[in-house]
Formats: sequence, structure tokens, C-alpha cells
Amino acid sequence: MAEIELIATSTFGLEAVVKRELMDLGYKDLVVENGKVTFKAREKDIPIVNLWLRTADRILLKMGQFKATSFEELFEKTKALPWDEWITEDGEFTVNGKSVNSKLFSISDCQAIVKKAVVEKLKTRYKTEWFKETGAKFTIEVSLLKDIATLTIDTSGAGLHKRGYRTKGVEAPLKETLAAGLILLSYWNKDRLLVDPFCGSGTIPIEAAMIGKNMAPGLNRNFASEQWPRIKKEYWHGARRQAWDLMLKDVKLNIVGSDIDEEAIKVARENAYNIGLEEDILFIRKNFRNFDFKEDYGVIICNPPYGERIGERKEVQDIYKDMGKIFGKLYTYSIYVLTSNENFERLYGKKADKKRKLYNGRIRVDYYQYHGPRPKS
Repeated sequence: MAEIELIATSTFGLEAVVKRELMDLGYKDLVVENGKVTFKAREKDIPIVNLWLRTADRILLKMGQFKATSFEELFEKTKALPWDEWITEDGEFTVNGKSVNSKLFSISDCQAIVKKAVVEKLKTRYKTEWFKETGAKFTIEVSLLKDIATLTIDTSGAGLHKRGYRTKGVEAPLKETLAAGLILLSYWNKDRLLVDPFCGSGTIPIEAAMIGKNMAPGLNRNFASEQWPRIKKEYWHGARRQAWDLMLKDVKLNIVGSDIDEEAIKVARENAYNIGLEEDILFIRKNFRNFDFKEDYGVIICNPPYGERIGERKEVQDIYKDMGKIFGKLYTYSIYVLTSNENFERLYGKKADKKRKLYNGRIRVDYYQYHGPRPKS
């Protein structure tokens, strides 16, 4: 089986987490760059990484990389790539593009040139002048960075954050991949209490339950490359079968999600039900100020309101101050807070042990980490 190169894209700040996930899956020789991790693989790995990666945004098949400072150069070097080994005669393909600090800055022109080059390549293979494009879908991307063109095909289809359980959301929902990243960056494990006192539609508790039960995040959805003839159906079937077998179905979890908004709790329960985790998470309507933290050695992971709107700023400042008063007394807890508010530590009343810069969508945020003691054995 021929070796291929795959790229796992991610939000800025989570590259190291994606790398760790890939290493845990057994992949080596990883190259980490801003927003992506490139690694060597085989065709049978495309289903595995799509099914298992929790914090990656997409899995791209890397077709080639080269310098291109003219449209002629872009055309010829694109045409030389083995598109005919992947795209079928009836394949439906589109081309997306982006360009940063490159001479070829017109994205629409780059897309058109790449499309034309791929068509010319396919003509030589299939001996036809016209393609029906009624078959499997292939999304090509031409990415230009400092005159270096990277050509890829998207194997995922819909972004990997679309797990399939969130049929309803609330205002400003946290992306599933980011929620999983927050958990993987914390001290939480399946044997510890996890509380999210601002749970919204339940993304953090649900992602934690999936991690605790070793549930592959892509198990309940489909992927674009499932329809590609090049990737054998037995690879997909085998990867899904193995994912089912590896699930820890009998693990008992202690995960609580609470929110002051009754509608949010209703949506959270529905989302958990959609993925079969309704009995693994307790969702309750409660103001965090009234939450009873009875147990020792718990973990709090939360994404409280940011106060981006003018009318909310005073209210959010009060929330952060009260969080500091309440959470500050939980000496055996590890506490993790995601917010864009640059005054969080001052309002909370304590400097974080660690702070990590991330992005929640297009909002720059910080992940404040307060590390508690290890549980006594």
C-alpha cells in the first residue's frame, strides 16, 4: 500500500493537542506548523483519523507542494500531480483557495487555473473532453503562502466538529473540537468529577463523556472520502468496528453540567440523548453561585459569558468576581476558564498557574488554568 501524506488542520493554539492525539494513535514523523499537523500515513488511515481525532478541524490529503510565482507555473505543476489516481471519471470536484503574502494573490484566478489543470490531467487518463460530475465529491484546495502552493483534497467533508449530536444550539455555542481540546489540556480523567457551571448546550460535558467512554467522535457521521472508490469499503467498516469494540461501555462517569438558562439545559439534555449519553451526564438548571460543590478533587471546566456586548460588561465582571470568591475556596479542585476578557485574572482575584492563547471562532481567547493537588490514592 502506497504511503501518502495527510494534513490534520486545527484552530490556532491546538496544534500540540492534535499532535499528541496523532502520537497516541501511533503516528510518527509529525510536522507541526501554524494551524496544521502533517504526517505520513496509508489509505487505510484516512478512516481511522477521521473517526478518532477530537481536536482537528479536517483531514486533508496532500497532493503536492511547490513554488509558484506565475499562473503558468501553477498550471504546469498542478497538472503534473496524480489527480487521476484519486478523482474518478464521474467525480464532482470543486476548488477552494487562499493566498497569503504571495505574488499570485487573486484567489479566483488561482482556483480557475487549478481547476483547468486538474481537468487537463483527467482528460489524459479518461480520454474524454466532457465530465459528467455525477459521482463522488472531491473538494480541492490551493493554498498559497509566501509563494509556496500546497494542493490538497478534503477527506472529511463537513468539518470534524460536526459530531452529529448537536441538532440544536444556544447563542454562541462552543465548537466541539475546541471543547474537546479544553478537556484534553486539563487534569480531568474518567475517574474524577467534572463540573461545567456554564454548560449552555452541553458541549463540554458531552465531549468529556465521549472521552471518558473512549467513544470515537466521528462514529455517528459520514465523511466525503467514504464515497471515494480508491478507499476500500472494508477500511471504513474495519475502522468503525474497531471503534465500537474499543468503547468503554460500562464506565460510570461523574459529570455535571449546570446553567441558569432553562432552555439551554433542555437543549443540552436533548444533545446528550442524541448520542446516547443522557445517563452519563447530570444536567441541572442552577445559578453557579448556588452550586453545592460537595466532592473533593473535582475539575471545573467552563466557558462563561465574555461580556463582549456593552450592556453585559458589568454583569460579567460580577460573575468573574463571584467565581473567584466561590472557586477560590475549592482548594482540591483544578479549575479551567476560557474567556476573551483580558481583565479576568484581576476580576477573579488570582493569577493563573498557566495561560494558553486560543481562538473561539474568530474571537481571541485565553484558557486560564488553576491546578489543584493530585487526588490522594
